[in-house]
Amino acid sequence: MEGKMLGAVLPGNSTVELREFEIPKVGYRQVLVKTMASTICGSDIRCIYREHTGKGAEGYIPGMIAGHEPCGIIVEEGPGLARFKKGDRVIVYHIHGCGVCHDCRMGYQISCSSPLRAAYGWQRNGGMSEYMLCDENDLVALPDELTYCDGAQVACGFGTVYEAIGKVKGVSGDDAVLVVGLGPVGLATLMLCKALGANKLIGVEMSDDRIALAQKLGLVDHVFKPGDDTVEAIKAVTGGKGVEKAFDASASDGGRQLAIRAARQWGRVAMVGEGGTLHFNPSPDIIHDQKTIYGSWVTNLARMEDLVERLVRWNIHPEDLITHRFRLEDADKAYALMASGKCGKVAVVFDGTENA
Repeated sequence: MEGKMLGAVLPGNSTVELREFEIPKVGYRQVLVKTMASTICGSDIRCIYREHTGKGAEGYIPGMIAGHEPCGIIVEEGPGLARFKKGDRVIVYHIHGCGVCHDCRMGYQISCSSPLRAAYGWQRNGGMSEYMLCDENDLVALPDELTYCDGAQVACGFGTVYEAIGKVKGVSGDDAVLVVGLGPVGLATLMLCKALGANKLIGVEMSDDRIALAQKLGLVDHVFKPGDDTVEAIKAVTGGKGVEKAFDASASDGGRQLAIRAARQWGRVAMVGEGGTLHFNPSPDIIHDQKTIYGSWVTNLARMEDLVERLVRWNIHPEDLITHRFRLEDADKAYALMASGKCGKVAVVFDGTENA
């Protein structure tokens, strides 16, 4: 396929530039994907849109097409494909790894240690364009039961949460669950924990808009705003004990402290919010109550495929978290809205996929 296409570039001064690019040519074991939906991640805002702050894995190469949460359909095949073909609906795992380091061999391209590692939308062109060049190894099949807007959120958002749930040894009907920060990742956490049968879902959030969305979707039994008495309020609705599982998606020092202190004795806490700091007192906060804190970064390809299967089985649609959809031509409005925080998930959609 030959011709020109539009792509969105992030200069780093809270603006978006639409530029014209050549439609990429496919190489060995590569495919050309027609983008159908691409959602915006908080890391896009924090590390690229406002200013280019990222280093290494989060180091954006200026002029690169943005967007690391894409989903679409294969429209052109390169030679040597082993599984996928033209016409397949696909989700793109947003990191292309070297394939031979230890983490890549476990499917964790996110933590590939090779200088060959390249993230879509960061070090290689991403999904905020009409077409994108993808390596076959980075693709996951999108079932017919899921929409493109569902699929766009699987790798980074829902995949991150699914991995964290595994880190804390799962969630079940035995667990009261706390989620601090009800942005898209926090809401995804609630959706999956609800499907897994958590007996009580508690949220903490300062934004009225996001609290309203969580309540509208029926994802919380209790929701509190952060404050001096929030830990006690959480304990009051958990029989004075605290929660078995806590997830911090706020990336704030206070939010992380809250997640730790609201966990009960022997509780497990997962940190998934990026950036920021954490100050806590090890003896009273974790040692004496035998609590465990886990760090969790995205997920691997195998678990991502498992997650896709379970989204269908549980009838979960990540697109329910999308509150605003924009065309590529209005990508500047999409990023500005996501940066404001007055929204759920924000998507850029292509070719009539507003409701697909």
